[in-house]
Amino acid sequence: MVNYLIRRLILGALTLVLVTFIVFALIRNMPGTPLTLNMGESDPSKKISKEHMEILNRAYGLDKPWPIAYFHWLGNLARLDLGDSFREGKPVIGVIGERVGPTLLLSTASIFLAYLLAIPLGLYATSRSGRIDERSTSVFLYALYSLPSYVAAMQLLYVFYYLLRATAWQLKPGMVSDNYPTMSFPEKVTDIGWHLLLPLICFTYANLAYDSRFIKANMEEAIRQDYIRTARAKGAGRIRVLVLHAFRNTLIPFVTLLGLQLPGLLGGAIILEQIFSWPGMGRLFFDSITYRDYPVIMGLTLMLSILTLAGQLLADFLYAIVDPRITYS
Repeated sequence: MVNYLIRRLILGALTLVLVTFIVFALIRNMPGTPLTLNMGESDPSKKISKEHMEILNRAYGLDKPWPIAYFHWLGNLARLDLGDSFREGKPVIGVIGERVGPTLLLSTASIFLAYLLAIPLGLYATSRSGRIDERSTSVFLYALYSLPSYVAAMQLLYVFYYLLRATAWQLKPGMVSDNYPTMSFPEKVTDIGWHLLLPLICFTYANLAYDSRFIKANMEEAIRQDYIRTARAKGAGRIRVLVLHAFRNTLIPFVTLLGLQLPGLLGGAIILEQIFSWPGMGRLFFDSITYRDYPVIMGLTLMLSILTLAGQLLADFLYAIVDPRITYS
């Protein structure tokens, strides 16, 4: 196990270096820089001298070729220094830390709700396979999965923000109301819950449709195995066969799916967070690319890469827990 863990960590470190190197090369070769974007927004009658431009390039770290700049960034990373945001002038860790809470709130609630509904739906669909109610549910779930989340978001905003305006059912974009600082603690919790409702629906329904069909597909294969026929022959009830025998033996692909969803906990969703004005990681990623905020882009890339590798490693360890036959010794 220790040797396996060491090999995975070494491979993960090499993967991180490769990913960050490619991303750094791409962003440094994008058209425009933080300086040119700022100049485009400034007064056109004011010209910046060549000497002043060189000083600004040196201050932003843009005076070096990008391969040298990358290894300079890598050296700072070894000291746990991700630099300062060009746009906000604050440490990158602080800028990202401000967005972790809203994204984590939305993503964990979405994943929890999706699994809470998907598991019983998948088991129900397996037990009722081929019948009219199961087929109707499947058609509805396929329709949900086919509906783009941004289309659903716009429709929900149209209904709950525009058609229901000036009513008690009106739901506004954003995470909190304008008078949030003056609210009591229960009122703050309720206010965040109301603002969370629409984004949560859009984040959840596609995952719910996919996860439930994923569970049913694996269950259909499991219930055809010999040990299921043996359990039925011994007089085990339908629920016991489905939950304790069939579902338990489909946990390996299930934990694989769970591990792959780990980056989504902090990844956010760019389009949905823009539509609902949700101050999360996806919106931060979009803004950092728009304003060529290189340190923030690299910080987010590093974080998501680490989460992806950690999710795969977590799935490997969960394999050994759900299936004792698997060993990494």
